[in-house]
Amino acid sequence: MPAEDKRLLIYTSHKEELWKPIVKEFEERTGIWVEVVSGGTNLLLEDIAEKKGEVDADLFFGGGVESLDAFSDYFIPYEAKGIEAVDPQFRSASDVWTPFSALPVVLIYNEKLLSPEELSSWEDVLNPKFRGKIAMANPAHSASAFTGLLSFAEAVREDTDSTEGSDGDKEILPRIAKQLDGKEYADSGEVPEAVADGSKLIGITLEETALKYIAKGKNIGIIYPKEGTTVVPDAGAILKGAKHLENAQKFLDFSISKDCQNILQKRFHRRAVLKSMAGEGEPSLLEIKRLSYDVPKISAERNRVLTDWSFYMGLIEEEEKAS
Repeated sequence: MPAEDKRLLIYTSHKEELWKPIVKEFEERTGIWVEVVSGGTNLLLEDIAEKKGEVDADLFFGGGVESLDAFSDYFIPYEAKGIEAVDPQFRSASDVWTPFSALPVVLIYNEKLLSPEELSSWEDVLNPKFRGKIAMANPAHSASAFTGLLSFAEAVREDTDSTEGSDGDKEILPRIAKQLDGKEYADSGEVPEAVADGSKLIGITLEETALKYIAKGKNIGIIYPKEGTTVVPDAGAILKGAKHLENAQKFLDFSISKDCQNILQKRFHRRAVLKSMAGEGEPSLLEIKRLSYDVPKISAERNRVLTDWSFYMGLIEEEEKAS
């Protein structure tokens, strides 16, 4: 075993194919030995909360920042070296987390079963002909699904100009739940699989996930909805009581370095958070139309939204059983 001052324990919701090469690069550069525990964002965060932060991990790496914000009581702020090079729109006002990559939410469709003319907007997803043919992961388990659900709700709210705030959610969330037929996937990785094999026609997922499957030759097309979408970063955050604080700080410094940002953009279909790289990619981040998305407000309402969503999904399920 390495000496205590050369260790780091990370909780991550990233897939192994992403975290492994980045951790390996960090280990080679620093001589720090990294141990990794992986799982779904929200499940890991809830485990931390259940244990009142009394976990061995030093760092949480991954997950949409709304989820990290919602659990910010368990993290300590840190201003990473080089943070001034990060696009301000992706930064935490309190430095409680350090952004890692920018993640546009997109719609995907099965190219053999659907033509792009049938799907150009979030509003199209509500077409009755697509009821029960939409793949989305459970937002209580998956941070990306939570962002996807709130992006959908925000787009439809803006489009219909219905009331702002929670009353708007009360109208929109049940409509979305009805379109899903009360069915969702346990894991976000199941969404592109379901669309690719034709069991669903449409999926709500991250751009990175969609591009990964397209690169594998799957029958998936990608849509940037015409109302706009969200580009919420995922991030890393240091846990209170971290035993290897300095090493956790070094990891966050490395995560926003130009070298690391180049790796994630060129090898992993992810968007860099550095200002200098915003014009790269096709379409570039500068070209993707954005929805308004208030991260602190959404983080504060996360528990209420998830409770409401679970209720509406349960109602649809009961209706299905009764019919």
